[in-house]
Formats: sequence, structure tokens, C-alpha cells
Amino acid sequence: MTHVEALVIGAGPAGLMAAETLAMAGRSVFVVDQMPSPGRKLLMAGKSGLNLTKVEAPEAFLAAYGTAAPWLAPMLKEFDPEAVQDWARGLGQSVFTGSTGRVFPDVMKASPLLRAWLSRLSDNGVEMRTRWRWTGWQDQTLRFETPEGPQYVTAKAVILALGGASWRRLGSDGAWVNWIGADCAPFAPANMGIEIPWSDHMPRHFGTPLKGIGLRAGALSSRGEVVLSARGIEGGGIYALAPALREGAPLVLDLCPDLNGTTLAQKLARVSSKTSISGKLRKAAGLTPAKIALVQECARPLPRDPEALAQTLKALTLAHAGPRPLDEAISVAGGLKEAALDGRLMLRDRPGVFACGEMLDWEAPTGGYLLTACFASGRWAGQGALAWLDQAAAAVR
Repeated sequence: MTHVEALVIGAGPAGLMAAETLAMAGRSVFVVDQMPSPGRKLLMAGKSGLNLTKVEAPEAFLAAYGTAAPWLAPMLKEFDPEAVQDWARGLGQSVFTGSTGRVFPDVMKASPLLRAWLSRLSDNGVEMRTRWRWTGWQDQTLRFETPEGPQYVTAKAVILALGGASWRRLGSDGAWVNWIGADCAPFAPANMGIEIPWSDHMPRHFGTPLKGIGLRAGALSSRGEVVLSARGIEGGGIYALAPALREGAPLVLDLCPDLNGTTLAQKLARVSSKTSISGKLRKAAGLTPAKIALVQECARPLPRDPEALAQTLKALTLAHAGPRPLDEAISVAGGLKEAALDGRLMLRDRPGVFACGEMLDWEAPTGGYLLTACFASGRWAGQGALAWLDQAAAAVR
């Protein structure tokens, strides 16, 4: 039996931020993670450039969290994009802001930041154990399966940062839902690809990006890039549309978003009637071969009338077979509902136990929003645990 002051389960961004918040306040912190090393998902996110946060107007930033925005607002206000940048600089990692407002470490990788972070946690007395898998409670004691056999831990404050249910090989398997005993919304894929059963003429375009397009599904819209793949369509352009796509809304593309319908029709009308449809799409609309193939795939027979053809290009509808599997998704929707937690992210049914990160029922597109909310909710839960420990100490006195 191990007795600790503060126990953090999960060594991802949210859990490490909670641990740091407690340790910097002088608390004794014990962190456990079921994987062989901490921060596995953070390292994976950094493989293509670690997008820490995004610089934009606060209203626009908060809107990216959809229906969860009011819940997350106080957490994000206390640890906003500027605070994220200052925190990274405090770890010796200089950052830069790209043309779209996305913020990255200068080195683009996650490993230097994670090493510096773990070193600072160790310097502040944080103890860490890996390959410890939480298997639930036994009364007020937490049970773990470890290489050394079963371990039991009691803590004055517990922070759960167990992730959602995507990328299981990195540790987020969602198994905690079975024993946490609180109201959870079902997990669903977010920031995911969608399945499209292509015809035989599409494979030569697989791997080709579609740039400079507008996208919408239901009431949601975005501008971004997607990639054609053997399984369907993937990429940042559709991630912001995930809630509507999960509900079955068709994906609608505007292949010429910088031209209005009238101007596009006029350009199409000026091309000789002897020109093939493909030639007309290339010359007048500037479509790439992949875009032309997509138009042919989804809208044949194409209208010859310029106005009707322009309308097709401005609203090309792609029927799809729904999202790719949950385990392939970058992140998830669903998790602990707001009603299951108090204002400091403490479980209402388990006093002294807090939750943060992707365990909570929120979602956001990629682009810096995911990490910022994980950091902010981890810090918020850490502050809640501090207040709980102070309250317990005051009661003893």
C-alpha cells in the first residue's frame, strides 16, 4: 500500500500540467501512466510539427469548441494562447506563429519540450511510475496492475487524466468508463477521415491534396486542405465539420471559393464550345486533375450550361459512408459530462477526485485547440485539487 498526497493518473499533456500545478505549489505529487514512457500522444502529435496553440481573437478561438465553449471558457481564459506560449518559452522552447496563426516550437518537434518538462517536474519533486495500469477502486483505494504485481494507492487528492478512446496503442483506450461510476457521453470519433467508396477511376489520384477549397456539412463550414485516399477523404479541412459529418450530413465542396457563381459562369461561357468538359474545367475554373476527377466522380453527367456547371462546382456534393473508426481518429467527442463534475472538475460522486483533458465531453478541430484545452483543463483540475487539499488541511486545524 502506497500513501501519497496527490496522485495523477495519466502522463499526457493534461496530467502533466495538473502535476506541475500541484508541484509548483509545494505539494507532493505521484504520477502514474500505463505506457512504458510518458507523453506518448504528445510525441505523436509532434511528428508533423507540434501545434501548441493558435493566435486569433478570443471569441473566434473559443468558438472552435462548439457547444462546450461555455464550460471551457473560464479554463481557457486563465490559460490562453499567450499563456501557452509563455509556458513553452519557460521550458527553453522558443516558438513562432505561422501565417494562419498556428503556434509551433521553433524546432517543430515535441521531444525537446517534453524532455525539458519532465526534467522540471522531477526537479520539483514529482515522482513518476510507468507501466502502471489503473483498474479501478477498492473502496477508497486505487488498484493498479504493474510489472511488479498489483499495487494499491491511497491519496488525499486524485486527478484522472486518462484520455479518450482514440489511438489505443498510445494509451487512450477509454477503459476507465467501465468503473468510473459517473455519467459519460458515448465516445465518437473527432478529427477523423470519412469513408467514400470510390469508383475504379479514382485510385491514381489517391494521396493527392485538394487545396484552396471551401467545405461545409450541415450548418458547419471551413476552408482548408483535404487529401484523397483509398478509404475516402482525410485532412484538416473536414475536421471542423466532424459533428455534422458524424450525424450523416453530406460533405459539400466549393472548388472555386474565391469566385462567385456569376463570375465563374462567365468564365466558363467564354471557353469554346468545342473544348471538352475537362478542358473547360481546367482553363476556366483552374481545376487540377484531381479536382476534375472528383467532379466527374460525383456529378456525372455534367451540365453543359455554364450557369448550371458553375453551380455544380460551387456545391459539389459528396455522399459518404460515415467516419473512419474511432481508434483511427486524432481525438474524440464524448466523455465525462459537465453535470458529472463541479466547477473545479471534481467528480460530484467522488469527493477529492478530479478529471481533465480528453476524458471530458468536448471536442475541437486540430490547429492548436486540442492541446490548449488539455493544458488549460489540466491546470484547472490541478488548482481544484490544491483548493481541496487546503480545505482538508484547514478542517484538521
